[in-house]
Amino acid sequence: MHDALPHVRIRGHITVKGMEILGPHVDVYAVRRRVGMVFQKSNPFRKSIYENVVYGLRIAGVHSRVTLDEMCERCLRDAVLWDEVKNRLHESGLALSGGQQQRPA
Repeated sequence: MHDALPHVRIRGHITVKGMEILGPHVDVYAVRRRVGMVFQKSNPFRKSIYENVVYGLRIAGVHSRVTLDEMCERCLRDAVLWDEVKNRLHESGLALSGGQQQRPA
């Protein structure tokens, strides 16, 4: 996540399964697909509730609106959130309560 901050300097080495992940020629998106981060506090993106839910699918190359809609509803139902947010999908994910933000995690 530091790569978007030009003033940040990094020293040392981090390897994941033998691969150096801080090198200048490393594809950070490829690393992010393989390495997850779990935050102590939920941290939604500054995107809509819908876009927060389907973000992973989008970066994996899924663009079918039907598929995205189906998966969004399925995930929100699995998290017992669908009935609470189905009419607010295009509102900010930051508008969810703390408890609502934790359920999909």
